[in-house]
Formats: sequence, structure tokens, C-alpha cells
Amino acid sequence: MKTKVVTPKYVEWLTAENMHQTSLEWLSELRFVYDEQLFFNDLVKSYTLQLINTKHFQESKSITDKLNILEKDTNHLIDQVVAHEKGLEIMVDSINQIAKENDYKREHNNLTNSINKFMSDYKALKTRLFALLKDVLKEGKQKHLLQ
Repeated sequence: MKTKVVTPKYVEWLTAENMHQTSLEWLSELRFVYDEQLFFNDLVKSYTLQLINTKHFQESKSITDKLNILEKDTNHLIDQVVAHEKGLEIMVDSINQIAKENDYKREHNNLTNSINKFMSDYKALKTRLFALLKDVLKEGKQKHLLQ
């Protein structure tokens, strides 16, 4: 049985202003995520000894590897959104270029899907990172209390 790929039709109704506003929101979110990733890198560096000397080594390695991948993905998505935003001119130039306008809307839809998946993956990674650091800090406090 083959699955049918369904493309939503609502994209055709998006105005240039809506797509511009969405692009600005994406840029804001992605730039915040980038800054947050820098914070996470510093946080991991601060607790490196605890992370490599515990039973959590494999989990911490997995998380830091994924964090590095997501950092590159963030930069790539920022570049894509900036380029997409610059291409918005095709929608507002008062020239009917139906094929190009439809391509732009399709690109907008693809970016929507990519960014939604990225944000979902990123939130899951944040949850894993915070859970790991919580466990490491708890173990450190327990060891400190026993001494």
C-alpha cells in the first residue's frame, strides 16, 4: 500500500505580508536558539569533568554530538530564511509570475515543515540535556553531603 503525500492548500492563501511576518518570527526564534546553544556549550564546558567521570558519559557524548549538529542546522536554517526573505520580492513586484510565486509558496511551506521539525528536535534535545545535568548535579550534591 502506497501512502499519498498531501500538500496543504492553505499556503496558496498566504499573503506576502503573512509570509514576511512568519519569516521574521522564524529568524527571531532561530537567533534565540543560536544564542541558547552558545549557553549550552558553556554549560557543558562548565560541567565537563562531572560529565566524563560519571555513568552518564555515553548520554553526555550523544547530547553534545547532537548539539553540535543542531548548531550547524541552526546556521543553515538562518541562512535559508534570510535568502527566503530576500526572495519575497517576487510576491510584491506587481508582476504576475504565477509559476515563480507558486514556487515561492512551496518553498515557504517546505521551510515551515523544516523549521517545525528542527524546533521539535531541538526541544527534545534541551529536555535530555537538562535531565542529564540535573542528574549530574544531584550526584554531585550527594557526594558532597557524604564527605
